[in-house]
Amino acid sequence: MTDAMPTPYQRLLADTAHARGAFLSIPILSMAMDGAVPLPLYRDFLAQAYHHVRHTCRLLALAAARTEDEDYRAALFDYINEEQGHEQWILDDIDAVGGDAAQVAASMPGHACRAMLACVYDTIERVSPYALMGMVHVLESMSTLLASRVADALRRAYRPDGADGFRYLTSHGALDEEHVAFFQQLVDSLRAPEALPVIIDTAIMVYRLYGDIFRDLSRGLESAQGSACHAA
Repeated sequence: MTDAMPTPYQRLLADTAHARGAFLSIPILSMAMDGAVPLPLYRDFLAQAYHHVRHTCRLLALAAARTEDEDYRAALFDYINEEQGHEQWILDDIDAVGGDAAQVAASMPGHACRAMLACVYDTIERVSPYALMGMVHVLESMSTLLASRVADALRRAYRPDGADGFRYLTSHGALDEEHVAFFQQLVDSLRAPEALPVIIDTAIMVYRLYGDIFRDLSRGLESAQGSACHAA
C-alpha cells in the first residue's frame, strides 16, 4: 500500500516550511506575544500594516483582471468583498493608542513594505496572477497563528481596561481562520499546472520581505533602547 499523494496545499506547506520557520524566528515576534514591546513600536507596526493592507483590494483586483481562470476570478471577488475597509480599522486603532492616523495615512511606507508590495505587483503583472495567492497565504496564515495572541498580550500590558486599539489584530485573527480554510480549498481546486509553483515561489519571497518589516522594526527598537541607555 502506497502513501497518498500530498495535496497541493500540503505541498505548499512543505515547500515553504523553511521560509516560515525563518519568519517565526524573528525575535520581535516572540516579544510581541509576551506583550513585551513598547506601545510606540506597536504604533509603528500598525503604520506599516496600514500601508500594505490598503493595497490588498487593489492587488486582488489586479490578479482578477489578469487571470483567465473564471473560478479563480470568482474567488478573488469574494476576497475583495471580505477585505474592503480594513485599512480604516488600522487607522482607528492608531488613533486609539495615541498615534496620529492622519499622519500615517499621508506618509510613505517603509523600505521593506515597499519592497514587498513592489514584488507582488510585479510578479502578478509579469509572471502570473496566481502569485497573489502566495502573499495571501503568508499574511493570512501568520495572522491566524499570531494576531489574536499578540493582541491579547498587548491589551493586558497596555489596555487592561479593555479600551480600543486592537480591532485589526483581533478581527483578523478570527476572520483569517475562515479565510485559511477557504484558501486551502481554493489551492486544492486550482487546475492550472503553473499555479502551485508560482504560489510557492511568491510565498517564499513574501515570507522574507514581510519578515524584513519586522526586522526593521527590531532595529528601530534597538536604536531607541541604545539612545535611552546613552541618555541615562
